[in-house]
Amino acid sequence: MNPSSNRARGVALLVLVGLLAGFVGCRDVVPIASGPREATSAAAAAKIPGYLLPEERPDSVALLPPPPAPGSPEFAADEAIYRKLSALQDTARWQLAARDANLKFPEAANVFSCAVDIDVTAATTPHLYALMQRVVIDAGQSTAKAKQKYNRDRPFEITGDPICVPEDEQLLRGNASYPSGHASLGYVWGELLAELAPDRADAARTRAYQFGQSRVVCRVHHQSDVDAGRTVGQAVVERLHQDPEFVADLAAAKVEVKKARKRGPPVGRDCRAETTALQATDPAQQQRQ
Repeated sequence: MNPSSNRARGVALLVLVGLLAGFVGCRDVVPIASGPREATSAAAAAKIPGYLLPEERPDSVALLPPPPAPGSPEFAADEAIYRKLSALQDTARWQLAARDANLKFPEAANVFSCAVDIDVTAATTPHLYALMQRVVIDAGQSTAKAKQKYNRDRPFEITGDPICVPEDEQLLRGNASYPSGHASLGYVWGELLAELAPDRADAARTRAYQFGQSRVVCRVHHQSDVDAGRTVGQAVVERLHQDPEFVADLAAAKVEVKKARKRGPPVGRDCRAETTALQATDPAQQQRQ
């Protein structure tokens, strides 16, 4: 990385850590929360920035069409999917959606543990752990421009239905629905882990898809929000691979993943129960219904 870019990142970090930003969608770095949950990319920011400076992030307004208009066929499709997935309230899939919503580390580091068959910890996989934290900012904040432009209401704001994370409701009401930052992040995590563990690539990408679907199950996003978030995530992955610091960290993480795979399957996660819960939103299962 060139010296001027390093200096810019350093200055940005010092300024952002010292400021209290008023709007969730605009924050880059905030102090680590003291509570057990972090519900947005801004709230999840560690005391380190993302890899990309704000001006280096993909432009979500340029990437995406406007969200579906009420009365359009696309909006009707959103409503149909919402009604179908509403049947999952209070099921194991609903509970998994609540866990997927929490971006607080160290818990969030292991959302994909069953998919890639490793534990991700600051002690055993430090480069991977830090990389996963930092891309939370890149993936989530790359959705900010479109969120601010379209300011779409979340499904539960329209219907009044309960969501799977009632403790997050107040914060989510101040953070627009389109596109989904979680879906963008899930796509980024899935692609990076697929690259780091090629033999588990299909499982990593499937879990990334399900991570996005958790937002629809939870009633905090429309399906079109999630689909748009994945489009942003794809652009973020492409841009990250042009960043020398990210590329170096990814190479170091690949060495860690190889070692972690030799230590055996993840500890403390019921992967069989997770697999069973995910069947409720498995596209192949739904096609057979």
